[in-house]
Amino acid sequence: MENNNRRNFIKRLSVAGAAMATGTMTGCSSTGSTIQESEMESTLIIPKAQGLKITGTFLDEISHDIPHQNWGEKEWDQDFAHMKEIGIDTVIMIRSGYKKFITYPSDYLMNQFGCYKPSVDLLDMYLRLADKYQMKFYFGLYDSGIYWVTGDLSWEIESNKYVIEKV
Repeated sequence: MENNNRRNFIKRLSVAGAAMATGTMTGCSSTGSTIQESEMESTLIIPKAQGLKITGTFLDEISHDIPHQNWGEKEWDQDFAHMKEIGIDTVIMIRSGYKKFITYPSDYLMNQFGCYKPSVDLLDMYLRLADKYQMKFYFGLYDSGIYWVTGDLSWEIESNKYVIEKV
């Protein structure tokens, strides 16, 4: 009789994980017999390497949980280079600011909403990097955060009139 306790399960899982990490495991069925990869039928809806290529990505530089100050120009340059290498030709900055954080030093937003002056002009940097790597760049507008609390969209419309004019 096979012993199916938790300790044996963890041991088998560890061995399987190590085998997968070293590339020695080709596949196992529930009965323990080995299945060669050539014998397995693909269950993918779209065969490998025949799907729609991803050529664009979003930059979420202003977020609640990860300060945009974590990366400098060197790290962003590397990221743009990697994106270009894998076929990304379009970058979309989701928004130019959120609540008190903004991507470029906007006098209007700093005065009207008390936004913090960014230590780095991220917008300028993104534009230069997109140019350097010959990528299309799309600019997202400012989000004051007021709409999400009040349901009043007029704040977003009025503030973005100035943002659009400046851009």
